[in-house]
Amino acid sequence: MMNNPFKQSLAQKSPQIGLWLGLASAYSAELLAGTGFDWLLIDGEHAPNDVRSILAQLQAVAAYPVQPIVRPVLGQPAVIKQLLDIGAHTLLVPMVDTPEQAADIVAATRYPPQGIRGVGAALARASRWNQTPNYLHEACEAVCLLVQAETTLAMRNLDAIAHVDGVDGVFFGPSDLAASMGFLGQPNHPQVHAALLSGIERVGRAGKAAGILATDPTAAQQYLDAGALFVAVGVDTSLLVRSATQLAQAFRHESATEPSAKTSGY
Repeated sequence: MMNNPFKQSLAQKSPQIGLWLGLASAYSAELLAGTGFDWLLIDGEHAPNDVRSILAQLQAVAAYPVQPIVRPVLGQPAVIKQLLDIGAHTLLVPMVDTPEQAADIVAATRYPPQGIRGVGAALARASRWNQTPNYLHEACEAVCLLVQAETTLAMRNLDAIAHVDGVDGVFFGPSDLAASMGFLGQPNHPQVHAALLSGIERVGRAGKAAGILATDPTAAQQYLDAGALFVAVGVDTSLLVRSATQLAQAFRHESATEPSAKTSGY
């Protein structure tokens, strides 16, 4: 109940392959939980999720050998508190630009005196409603905190962010980074690609896990070869659109307009 296999895998330097969930559906989340991925990202930043829909997806995938990661809409303590209370063990927090922001987010995942997380375990699925012995004293050990570096400011501060105690990994958002670098809509621009490869190396050198979303198989393998330890290789919405489009066009005898594999997934 108080372990986190995803966190343990990262500590063992075992690469973890994931899939992005944007359909905001417990039914589709359960369907995908049995397809063989190591982790599934439940997106609360860009997908239409709220606390209840995230809870439903956590419950739906709990019986399967896959680890859920939850991305909140932002790194506010109140949001983080709710997600931890409903049983999210691994969080991916977007738009972290400074080590000070990272340290504040770490504090939001810890109970006092180490942090500022509010105490309400009797109401929380995470503690099995106070049926998990020593939950309050051991909960932080099960939390895996991943922060996103998505801007040129974050890249300048990357070494300091990666060295923040309590940050387990740094995830790179190619699309936002490309936009910040002046290459909107070009996540595979050579300068962006070079920055990502350098970032992965820097995070690894700090002793932390690097992650990324790359729906182009060639790029995904390059990032894995560079040392990335958690890589999302697909997005459920994109997979559905691509497959449905190909099927429809096959029966209309049209030339399939394959969505570009060179996008990051956004």
